[in-house]
Amino acid sequence: MEGRDTVVVMPTGSGKSLCFQLPALALKGTTIVVSPLIALMKDQTEALAEKGIDVVAVNSTLTDSEASEALAAIAANRKEFVYTTPERLADPEFREILGRTLIDLFVIDEAHCVSEWGHDFRPEYSALGEAIDALGRPPVLALTATATPEVLDDIRRQLHIPDAEVFHTGVYRPNLKLSVLATPGESEKRSELLRLLRDTEGTGLIYTATIKAVNELTEFLKDQGIDVASYHGRLKASDRDKNQDMFMQGQTKAMVATNAFGMGIDKPDIRFVIHHHVPGTLEAYYQEVGRSGRDGLPARCTLLFDPSDKRLHEFFQAGRYPSGEDLINAHHALIRITGDRDDASFADLAAISPVGKTRLKLILNLFKQRGIVKEAKGRLSLLHRQTTGDDLERMARNYRERDERDRLKHQQMLEYAESRSCRWRCITDYFGSDEISDDCGGCDNCVS
Repeated sequence: MEGRDTVVVMPTGSGKSLCFQLPALALKGTTIVVSPLIALMKDQTEALAEKGIDVVAVNSTLTDSEASEALAAIAANRKEFVYTTPERLADPEFREILGRTLIDLFVIDEAHCVSEWGHDFRPEYSALGEAIDALGRPPVLALTATATPEVLDDIRRQLHIPDAEVFHTGVYRPNLKLSVLATPGESEKRSELLRLLRDTEGTGLIYTATIKAVNELTEFLKDQGIDVASYHGRLKASDRDKNQDMFMQGQTKAMVATNAFGMGIDKPDIRFVIHHHVPGTLEAYYQEVGRSGRDGLPARCTLLFDPSDKRLHEFFQAGRYPSGEDLINAHHALIRITGDRDDASFADLAAISPVGKTRLKLILNLFKQRGIVKEAKGRLSLLHRQTTGDDLERMARNYRERDERDRLKHQQMLEYAESRSCRWRCITDYFGSDEISDDCGGCDNCVS
C-alpha cells in the first residue's frame, strides 16, 4: 500500500492472492498480474468476475475480436485487474497500451519461475525486469510458496528490485499428512494407487512425470470403475477446460495430471495428492502437495516410490541445457540470418538454427544478459559478431553448473523419499526454516 517493492513467501493456500487483490481494490489504478499458466489465470479471473470485479485475461486463448475488445477496455481504464503472460508483456504494442494506464501494482505470481536457480524456471520470465522498467517502475509484488534463500536473491536481481522487502511466513502445514510407500514396479504402484483411491474420502490429484503415464493411468483407473479426468499440455484447450471444470465442481474422484495442472488452483477441499513418480526437486514436491488441504482440514500426501524412477529423471535431465556447441551453433545462425539485414525475428532464427526452440530461448536470454544480442519490438539484433568459440564455451559453464545443481536437487528429493526421519523436518530444513524444533508427529515416519 505504501508503494514499496515486496517479495512474499507463503505456503500454498494461505492467502497469497489476497496480498494483491485487497490492496488493488483500495488503490487507484489498474493492477497487472503476471501468471505462468492459463489454467491458473482462468481460475482466478473467474473467481473475481463472480464477485463483480472488472477483470480481464490477455493470453493466447483469446480470439482476435476478444483480444481487441480486451485491449480497448484496458486502454479506457475500465479494468481493475489485467491478468497476462510474460510472453504477452514482451509485446511492445501491449506494453504501449498498458503504459497509457495508471498502474497501481505489478504482480508476479509464482515468482520462483523468474529464477534460474528455481525448480520451475521459465526463460520468458527473464524479460519481466525489462517490462517493469518500460512501464515506469510501478510498485512490484512478487509471490511464491517455494523459494530457498538463493532463489529469493535471484528473484530480486532478475526483477530489478534489489531493495525489496521480503516477508517469509514459513513452510510447515501440519494438516498435510506426508508419507512414502515403497512400490517396486508399475504393478505394485497401480495396486497401491487403487487402494489409496478406495480408502480415501473426497477428491484429489494424481501426478505423473509424463503425458504417456497420464493417458495410461487414466485409462486404467476408468477400467477399474474410478471416475477420473486427465490434464496435460497436449490436450486440446477445450478438453483441458472441461476437465478442469469437472474437477473444480467435485464431479471426479481425481485429476490425473502432469505438473501443468494445479498451480494456484483455488479448490480448498482437495483431500489427497498422490505422486506416481518422484518429482525432480523438493520445491516441486512441496508445491504440488501444497495444493491439498487448503481448507485447513487433514489431507493425505503420498509418494509412490520406486528407486528405478530416478532413471526417468536422468532421461529428462540429459541434454536439458545447451552445450558449448549449442551456443556456437546459435551464434552462427544469428550471424547468417542478420548478415543481409539488421535484425530478425525469433521465428526466423528458429527456422534455420539446429538448436531446438526451448534451448534457443535459454541461449538468447544468456546472449542478451552478456550484451551479445539486443531485442527491440520483437526483433533480434546481433551486437557482437566477433564473439569467439572460446568465449561461448566459457558461457556454457553456467549451464553445466545448473545441470549439476539440478542433479543435486534430485538427489535431495531421493534422500527425502528414502529417509527414516520426520518428513516435515526434511522439507523445512531444505528451505532454511527452523519452524519445527522437534518431529511433526503426523508423517508416516513419526507415526511409526
